[in-house]
Amino acid sequence: MPCALCGDIIPTEVARCPACGAWARRRDFRAVGVAVFMLLGFNAFIALGSGISLLRMAHPLRGETHDTYDPDATGRALAPYTDVFLICAIMAAVTGLLYLGWLWRAYGQSPGPHRHHRAWVVFGWLCPIVNLWLPPRLVYEIWVNSGRYRTAERQAAALVVAGWWASVLLGLLLARVFAAGSVETLAEARFDVHMGVAAAAFQALAAAMCMATVFQITRLQVGRNP
Repeated sequence: MPCALCGDIIPTEVARCPACGAWARRRDFRAVGVAVFMLLGFNAFIALGSGISLLRMAHPLRGETHDTYDPDATGRALAPYTDVFLICAIMAAVTGLLYLGWLWRAYGQSPGPHRHHRAWVVFGWLCPIVNLWLPPRLVYEIWVNSGRYRTAERQAAALVVAGWWASVLLGLLLARVFAAGSVETLAEARFDVHMGVAAAAFQALAAAMCMATVFQITRLQVGRNP
């Protein structure tokens, strides 16, 4: 296939152009990275909008009393947000499929060394228990292996990846708590709304931090010198 930079023919068995050293299909990889970045931004926007909308519901509940509180009306008002979180989960799944394709390419293009086989890029998200700790480890290794980092820079990358993964887990957990919550009493309704706001905030934060990792890894690999 022709090189995207110099036009020379790149043999299929090599990953870089023999003439200029550019990564094979680097423009395709950049396009996938941009697509993942934009989808993550859309996910963050939807989650943030849901959180702000739920915050507006929390304000009227502060002025309610046990005598004036109507659980039926509150339940009807909160019901659409359960659907919103379901839609967010579906969008995250679609984004995740494209993200896995991007991560697979990024793993193959990172120099290494890698502690885990490339197959774990996919299976690490599917295996129970393992999927609680392996995905962020793989992302961190790909990130730091794609560039030359000092110790402090490696620690900063580790903090971003750890913050992203913690936000993912908390966002999923709190969304489940919100969906299973009750509004029979005023206290339960207030708690449920707060859980929904927290879930939306963590989901938006997770998407934003994932955008940072996608941007940095894509930038490093596309601009990498031979």
